Amino acid sequence: MHEILNGHEKRCFNMFRMTQTTFRKLVIDLESKHGLHPSERTSTLEKVGIFMFILCSGASNGEAQERFQHSGETISRIFKEVLDAMDGLLKDLLRPRDPDFKEVPSHIANDSRYMSHFKDCIGAIDGTHIDVIIPEEDQLRYRGRKGTPTLNVMAVCDFDLFFTYVVSGWEGSAHDSRIFLDAITNPSLNFPKPSPGTSLFM
Repeated sequence: MHEILNGHEKRCFNMFRMTQTTFRKLVIDLESKHGLHPSERTSTLEKVGIFMFILCSGASNGEAQERFQHSGETISRIFKEVLDAMDGLLKDLLRPRDPDFKEVPSHIANDSRYMSHFKDCIGAIDGTHIDVIIPEEDQLRYRGRKGTPTLNVMAVCDFDLFFTYVVSGWEGSAHDSRIFLDAITNPSLNFPKPSPGTSLFM
């Protein structure tokens, strides 16, 4: 980790898909706000490094063991710790800047071409499929439209193209409307509800 974070910037970006500065800021946020702590033998820098290495390279537990010289059990535990902390970070980041949706974005309000059509819209919503590796016995329900195992992910963004909500984990065979209806009716998912009279542009 010392070599990656103090060496050439390109090495860090190739391994973790972010700059050294961004990586360090991520670690500080996860420590100070989201409960990630060092353990007796592993710093928070290394924990986040293991997590990002697995995500960015699609590395197996065995490959992470070899790279970071930890047991498989330790790699799994660290991955879960960082994943839990990242969940808290995402809840802070993925939220509307105006939770009551009272403001009309200036580039909508000040343009007569758009105002009449989009004045009551709060953003755009769409889905995407992400390829995943699934045990063979579970692959059938994860097969998407293209026949490969995928997760169906739904995302919402505002008119400034900032993501405000994401829900993932649905199998690739799940229909977009099923995911949307579950998100807006399941209180535990905290879907940002607009005021009456506003809508999502789909």
